[in-house]
Amino acid sequence: MKRALLLLSLSLAVPGCSVFEGFGKGGKAPAANPGLATEFAPAVTTTALGASGHSAAALDKTSDAEKAAALAKPVASGERELGKAVVALGPPAETGLWVQSVLVQTKGQGRVVAPGGKTLAVELRPGSGGALMSLSAYQALGLPLTGLPELTLYGN
Repeated sequence: MKRALLLLSLSLAVPGCSVFEGFGKGGKAPAANPGLATEFAPAVTTTALGASGHSAAALDKTSDAEKAAALAKPVASGERELGKAVVALGPPAETGLWVQSVLVQTKGQGRVVAPGGKTLAVELRPGSGGALMSLSAYQALGLPLTGLPELTLYGN
């Protein structure tokens, strides 16, 4: 049994011996093998966040008049509370005033109420996973783009 363990440990150690080749001869490491990857990756240059990107205002294609109309729209009769959802910023390329949530079963019109009581008419979209809200809706409600507000959703 001892002999088997000794042979096993030697068979595992022998392939690694070439790594140490050359170290006992003058203290120099072996020459780099061109077939192996280098130890360090090349330096990467970075820029500050947003330095080469687009501003939120440039991505927001909803006009101020559309936002004002959505903020002033009266509560529709027959609407019901769908529930509360914590929303994150959705894809900025998807324009308009919309909210996507698992609370919504079919696409339609509705509204959201922000924590401060501000209400906004939006298009409600069914979703899966976490709730998302459009860039324009975030800005119309005056919410910080990095915030995760809890909204109350209403629909028909």
